Amino acid sequence: MVANLARGAYSALGAGWHKGVQWGVGAPIAKLRRRHAHLRVPAGGPTGIADVLSAEQAIRLPEPFEGRSLGRIGNLEVRLATKRSEIRRAQRLRFKVFYEEMSAVPSGLAALSRRDADGYDALCDHLLVLDHTPPKRKKPFAKPRPKVVGTYRLLRSEVAKRHAGFYSESEYDLVPLLAAQGHRRILELGRSCVLKPYRGKRTVELLWQGIYAYVLHHRIDALIGCASLEGTDPDRLALPLAFLHHHARAPEGWRVRPLPERAVAMDRLPKEAVDPKAALQSLPPLIKGYLRLGATFGDGAVIDRQFGTTDVFVTLPVETIGARYRGHFAPAG
Repeated sequence: MVANLARGAYSALGAGWHKGVQWGVGAPIAKLRRRHAHLRVPAGGPTGIADVLSAEQAIRLPEPFEGRSLGRIGNLEVRLATKRSEIRRAQRLRFKVFYEEMSAVPSGLAALSRRDADGYDALCDHLLVLDHTPPKRKKPFAKPRPKVVGTYRLLRSEVAKRHAGFYSESEYDLVPLLAAQGHRRILELGRSCVLKPYRGKRTVELLWQGIYAYVLHHRIDALIGCASLEGTDPDRLALPLAFLHHHARAPEGWRVRPLPERAVAMDRLPKEAVDPKAALQSLPPLIKGYLRLGATFGDGAVIDRQFGTTDVFVTLPVETIGARYRGHFAPAG
């Protein structure tokens, strides 16, 4: 599965996020938190998706809110896609990162189209980071258009309920979480990627500024999805998996477990054998970023052989995100 809450271990993701975890891991996480305190914190859907969407149905275009700019830093702007052509460009970016740069294996259709696409693209809103830098070479009679350099895919719970459910339900059993938290507005994040030259602080700031504006507009209560560890051998990932299990496991009511046929145990080491400092160093920057925000993790991992990763489930109630973070990304005025 392309990781919801973001796919890829690019170093920029997670940098500069501030908010320590809540469960008292001790010195290593406290040190991780202090290290960033000085910063201005800045494959396919489930069976049945074809029955929901006909070939003639257009990709769902967002309401007027999502058409306006949600933030800008220099030549970079964040907003949601308003044209099908913009969504196709986001799909091409995803293909470039997931299949050409990383180890994902494309389907025949994806290989032919050079786009990473599935039925959920028609249900989701698509957050884009656009580079408005004028091209060095202008095509005759062609109107310059900004370059799509980053993207996130956003699926709200009310949309998921009306259609095929959440994308992550192909790996995880969300029924208990939805039963316990059904009164909350939940947002699933997925299909995140950034073009390699843009994997820096500015792009990450804009992505999260856009997400936070979206959260405020739709009154979202919690973010969910998956994050990935590179590799498909859980024994080689025993240290980070065990660390997340023992020190960052979600409380009951938020705790999600994999589908039984896909479940991989995370408690591969006893708690006393886990060196928290070494474990933190072994985690992808993205997951460390979620820890700073106060995220917790599900009970069990899933091997995704198509993408060459081991996925863990992330839950992040908006109320746990620190005031510094919220203040930094809140819209002006």
